[in-house]
Amino acid sequence: MSVSKQPRVAVVILNWNGQQHLANFLPSVVASTYPNLAIIVGDNASTDTSVAWLQQEYPQIQVIENDKNYGFAGGYNQILAKVDAEYFVLLNSDVEVTPHWIEPVINLLETNPNAAAAQPKILSYADKTSFEYAGAAGGYMDYLGYLFCRGRIFETLEEDHHQYDDAVELFWASGGCFVVNAAVYHHVGGLDRDLYAHMEEVDLCWRIKNAGYKIAYVPNAIVYHVGGSVISYGSTQKLFYNFRNSLILLLKNERSAKLCWLLPVRLVLDGVAGLQLLLQGKWKHTLTIVKAHFSFYGQLGLWLKKRSENKALITHRNTVGIYQKSIIWQYFAKKKRTFSALDFKTKAI
Repeated sequence: MSVSKQPRVAVVILNWNGQQHLANFLPSVVASTYPNLAIIVGDNASTDTSVAWLQQEYPQIQVIENDKNYGFAGGYNQILAKVDAEYFVLLNSDVEVTPHWIEPVINLLETNPNAAAAQPKILSYADKTSFEYAGAAGGYMDYLGYLFCRGRIFETLEEDHHQYDDAVELFWASGGCFVVNAAVYHHVGGLDRDLYAHMEEVDLCWRIKNAGYKIAYVPNAIVYHVGGSVISYGSTQKLFYNFRNSLILLLKNERSAKLCWLLPVRLVLDGVAGLQLLLQGKWKHTLTIVKAHFSFYGQLGLWLKKRSENKALITHRNTVGIYQKSIIWQYFAKKKRTFSALDFKTKAI
């Protein structure tokens, strides 16, 4: 197929004071073999020398500068509004890609018209035989709204023994390397900037699925992610956004009938989690959970407005990728620490 007939793909890397990551990982992106490719760095008002360095070292790469730091979601929305492509690839700056990483993803999306977004296999940069925390072999959600991955459940990371080498439908794809149909991205409203820096891709995928589309995992496309660059894993900041944003996702996207019992249940479960942390002497973490709930309920009007706006996009709720059991119970009570140990049948795409 000629270059002109290949869909135009834009790899967009959002940068904020990340010159070292760019120096380390841009060479692999530039070496990508996909023919009809634009590589763009969107800069979120960096205060280091990132932009000057890019202009000197990579003059062929387009740099789009934001006037201030809009965060992950807001920053991407500002940049992508100025990018002309059929597919966007939202790529973290701390990801090393393999030469042929784009072709399998675009081929799958082009041959599955109802698939609007996808992710590759994401392995750890530090240990390239293991799955990486943020995405692994694709994202899922249990019926209580708790997130996990194929290849990573809570803190348990699996080694890659090719046990997840089938292309399947997901509930959400990782924001570390997120490929999305540009028209669908704009149609559902893009990333929600009010989430700021965690779970934005899950919210976006949920809206995409509520609009009747599919999210895919493409195992023969492989990238390696450092991770923890925006918010460190295990930090109180990560904990805050984890608890607050998970409640926001439910309120924005879940069915009304289910929300009536799910939000009170989550309030109790979050309270139990806070009590456990307090008994472990982690009072700052417990206080963070309390703050997360106050933040959520303090902006309830905003989240309800967004829920109302999302209703207009719903055509057919695609619920593939929701685990109809409790991942917490399976993991902690039944000691099922790997995805393959769960009674969860994935759906081929």
